Amino acid sequence: MELNKIPQIKHTDKNNFFLLAGPCAIEGEDMALKIAERVVSVTDKLHIPYVFKGSFKKANRSRIDSFTGIGDEKALKILRKVSETFNVPTITDIHEVNDATMAAEYVDILQIPAFLVRQTDLVVAAANTGKTINLKKGQFMSPESMKHAVQKVLDCNNEQAIITDRGTMFGYQDMIVDFRGIPTMKQYAPVVLDVTHSLQQPNQSSGVTGGRPELIGTIAKAGIAAGVDGLFMETHFDPANAKSDGANMLHLDHIEKLLTHLTEIRQIIYKQKQK
Repeated sequence: MELNKIPQIKHTDKNNFFLLAGPCAIEGEDMALKIAERVVSVTDKLHIPYVFKGSFKKANRSRIDSFTGIGDEKALKILRKVSETFNVPTITDIHEVNDATMAAEYVDILQIPAFLVRQTDLVVAAANTGKTINLKKGQFMSPESMKHAVQKVLDCNNEQAIITDRGTMFGYQDMIVDFRGIPTMKQYAPVVLDVTHSLQQPNQSSGVTGGRPELIGTIAKAGIAAGVDGLFMETHFDPANAKSDGANMLHLDHIEKLLTHLTEIRQIIYKQKQK
């Protein structure tokens, strides 16, 4: 995968990690633009290649009464507006084969959710759009098994594949990150660490996923030190009232301090490699 082949991606010559960040779900135009404006400002300042993330719909909620979206086309148009307003690429996840061609008209990267990454028809439909494909490692899968998910994309004559680790199930209601998997998966494709989803506490009795957002900095710094190519994190200016995944999101007010520290760590590691 070549990062500079993603449309409108910036700062690819700065030897920094790249960032996929934004709200879990598109809740409306104003919130999406507000979040994008802040993250673009910070990433431009720190020379971080940035992709705005937002789900146009949420099809994998625990409860039937949970928020799933504001309407597919409406949300996808907001993603397009973010891209046009701030000149940044965008990413959204898809859940059904028919989603692939629809979403590809609006965004630059298609994301395959962790629970669906073994669904061959979905991966192939996404790969055949020619877009960059972000394959989220299933919580139930080994790092080595992601080789086959990447190969499905390559077999569609699409070399633009990314692997994102979002943690591994630990018991019934917790996640862990096995950093040993990062060098393994880097043999197959660039590797991103999904910091916020790795801190989820799923399967709560209330039907609402919990989280440990106070550990976002710890996991992110460990990921950079372990050599990930990119980071994925969900952020919101009001996580407590976010309509999806608020329990494990990074508050938008904290993103500049965290990304500054991570950039410093990345530069130290890069300089050591050059010696």
